Amino acid sequence: MNNILITSIGRRVSLANYFKKELTSIFPDAKVYGSDMNPKLSAACRVADGSFTMPKASNKDYIAILFKKCTDLSIRLIIPTIDPSLLPLSQNKEKLAQNGITVVVPDEDFVAKCRDKRMIHDFFESKGVNVAEEYCKNTFQLPLYIKPYDGSSSIDNFVIKNKDELTEYHYENKKLMFLEYLDHDLYDEFTCDLYYTKKGDLRCAVPRQRLYVRAGEVNKGITKKNELVPYIKKQLGHLEGIRGCLTVQFFMHKETKDIYGIEVNPRFGGGYPLTHSAGANYVKWILQEYLLGEELTGYFDDWKEDLLMLRYDGEVLVHGYKG
Repeated sequence: MNNILITSIGRRVSLANYFKKELTSIFPDAKVYGSDMNPKLSAACRVADGSFTMPKASNKDYIAILFKKCTDLSIRLIIPTIDPSLLPLSQNKEKLAQNGITVVVPDEDFVAKCRDKRMIHDFFESKGVNVAEEYCKNTFQLPLYIKPYDGSSSIDNFVIKNKDELTEYHYENKKLMFLEYLDHDLYDEFTCDLYYTKKGDLRCAVPRQRLYVRAGEVNKGITKKNELVPYIKKQLGHLEGIRGCLTVQFFMHKETKDIYGIEVNPRFGGGYPLTHSAGANYVKWILQEYLLGEELTGYFDDWKEDLLMLRYDGEVLVHGYKG
């Protein structure tokens, strides 16, 4: 069977439906499974063809449990969706591959860089991409942006405009980075969905302007074919050891068009449904490459510009639920 698994599927109902549609168009009897710490209370697990419980990726038995589940359910392909699972999956992808299970994840060293924003700054600079200046905690310029080097979901992010806003917590927390502040009045913020083939070649880049963000995830966004597209093709056109969907955040100056790299998440981002709806079908490409063994060639640019996404909370209703 050519079943697939989306790990930590949580609320990713759209992603589950995209994979179900594309998978059954190729293999009518194949199933899309979802895993979560509490599948009964996961909307996407309810939408998937099947689901099961998985512990946190930090659990020492995570890979062993995952391997058994994939073997029992004839799962051939794993799509990770959250940062904590990426490193253990990347570290064990060869072991899984030896048993016919493919994980769509970049090489271990790149995944490790993405988990440390200091290292991803070095990566950007090695590719000729500007980054916000990092200050020492005793010499900095205001206004200031503070965030943890291993953070996510905008937790512990601060904009400091006056020195009296700084507390002992900011100074003593060794995870917090003091950074040059890129003012939203001067810069537009974009999340770019990039697709890389098995060979590490960029196949598509779709910038999504972040109009409104909720809990670190885009809530209102619009696709733009702007200066970012040729810039990404030039600076990031080939990345060794990178594969699948890469979600990269950039700031671009509204007037000068200067571009700054902010962070990289080597997985599907929460705003991917906008890219997919615009016509960049990364889900289909993954299935073509990893289940059908097809080689993808050429660059794809036939997606819709100025497609606006306005997200809202929907419902998945489960009748007869007793806990």
